[in-house]
Amino acid sequence: MRKFNFAMAFVAGAIIFSGCTLGKMIKLAANQDLQVTPNPLEVHGGAVPFQMSAVLPPKMLPTGKVYTINTIYQYGDQEIAVGSIEFKAEDFPNSSSSTSRKSGDFSIPYQDGMNPGTLYVEGVAKDPRSGKSKTSPRMAVAQGLVMTSSFAKPVTFSSYADHGYNDKEELVPTKVDFFFAQGVATLNPSLSFDGSSNRSKSNDLAAFIAEKNVTRTVTITGTHSPEGTERINSGLSENRAKAIESFYRKQMKRYDYKGMADSIKFILKPVVEDWSGLKVALVSYTGISDDQKAAISRIINGNGSFEEKEKELQKLPAYKTLLDKVYPGLRTAKTEILTVKPKKSNAQIAVLAKQIANGSISADTLTTSELLFAATLTPSLDEKAAIYKAATKSGAWEAHNNLGAVYLEQAAKAEGADKTKLVQDAITQLEIAKNKSKSAKVSANMAAAYVMQGEYAQALTSIGDAEAASPSNTTASNIKGMKGAIQVMNGQYEEANASFASSAKSATVTFDSGLSQLLSGNYDGAKSTLGDIATNEKLGAEANYLIAVASARQNNAADVASSLKAAVSKDPALKDKALNDLEFTNYADAVAQAVK
Repeated sequence: MRKFNFAMAFVAGAIIFSGCTLGKMIKLAANQDLQVTPNPLEVHGGAVPFQMSAVLPPKMLPTGKVYTINTIYQYGDQEIAVGSIEFKAEDFPNSSSSTSRKSGDFSIPYQDGMNPGTLYVEGVAKDPRSGKSKTSPRMAVAQGLVMTSSFAKPVTFSSYADHGYNDKEELVPTKVDFFFAQGVATLNPSLSFDGSSNRSKSNDLAAFIAEKNVTRTVTITGTHSPEGTERINSGLSENRAKAIESFYRKQMKRYDYKGMADSIKFILKPVVEDWSGLKVALVSYTGISDDQKAAISRIINGNGSFEEKEKELQKLPAYKTLLDKVYPGLRTAKTEILTVKPKKSNAQIAVLAKQIANGSISADTLTTSELLFAATLTPSLDEKAAIYKAATKSGAWEAHNNLGAVYLEQAAKAEGADKTKLVQDAITQLEIAKNKSKSAKVSANMAAAYVMQGEYAQALTSIGDAEAASPSNTTASNIKGMKGAIQVMNGQYEEANASFASSAKSATVTFDSGLSQLLSGNYDGAKSTLGDIATNEKLGAEANYLIAVASARQNNAADVASSLKAAVSKDPALKDKALNDLEFTNYADAVAQAVK
């Protein structure tokens, strides 16, 4: 019985001693050094990340004891248990004579309404053996949230598929070859070599000239075969070209070209002492053997003058075949006529497109390419939408994509239910386009639609699809702009800076780029970038406000005051924000000067 009482007394004494020790730990906790970085806390990418380091004074960790620092974020009537740092005595064997240090990284998921709020800590001293513990009073270590990152704005671009129509002048070549008898430059109507006589070709060319096509150039290349008798007449090639020019001009006079003739440029190209025609003819000619062709090639590719090579050719067994079967095809005047491709004027296309859109004429009055092009001729988004809608009847993916792109542009200017409907209409068209083509433009537009819906994860998926589909330079830069804005919202500032470096340009891109530079610590760069849109009608006020924030982080009170003054003058609503913004805690005088 005595042993039992002794044991009970010992346990009771241990508990009393433990309680006394825990009390001393809590008392010593008043001397602990707690540092929260950043302080005040900042919102980044939908979270409030921070680091807390704790230094406990000597003798605060008796053998076998544990000290835990709990962090709690409290706002309104709600609180969030964030995390803790735990000190175990066995991990700090020298704690009786030296400080004990430990740190931890924490993150609070951000929700609307969390600002203002306060980050508290409370210390818990515990004896694991007895289970007894003591808790210190809560102590505020950081108050309020810096909301500068919330200035980030979504970026969208509409990516249009190419209409495929060339509204510039296009030249159409018409070619005809006339053949001549050996040694002469007179056009023999009955002569033929390629299965069609000169007479037939002359009639066809005369009919062509009679149509009075808008003609830019007539290029006539006169040639001769290389046999010696023809070689003597050095002007033969030029005279053959002139013979066709003369025929052409007579036909223009016959069909009353008048001033039109003066606008046509004749280019005569006499080819003399050239073996290229023979080389080409030998490739397709089958009347001699490969060995005979090789012998001919050795001569014409060897040393010696043109005439010397011709004399060597005359010694070959195959020469008579060359003279009778191959050389006649080298006595030509090759004619190429470049005429302007007939097209409707842009004004005609625009008028017809509107009539197709309102159903007053048939859709096939214009080609799909012409109809898609017509949409680019009007600045009106409503007219563009009507034309692209008419073009979707062709089933072309470009029409569906571009109609979706117009809806996105309209949505960017709309609000409420109208905006919601336009975005959904865009997605419908883009899904049709995606089923027809895996184009990067379609995926880029899908990304823009998701951005407008606030579905940033889905937007990034579509951006990935677009990047994998070999986007054009224009589409790639659109993608970078949208991606950079999402990266800013996600707190990925270095990644955003890289995206914006090759992004398409817009005022919103410039704004987000400046914000990203600011949040990544490049204050001079941020001020320079934001300065580019400081006078922008829609974003100038907030740009000046962010310049003031950058100045505050550089401890430049004068620039804080001047930039805030410019911001408030553009948007008086920023006055209250500046007065309560923790970015300006140390600049009360500058803020007061700016908002008075």
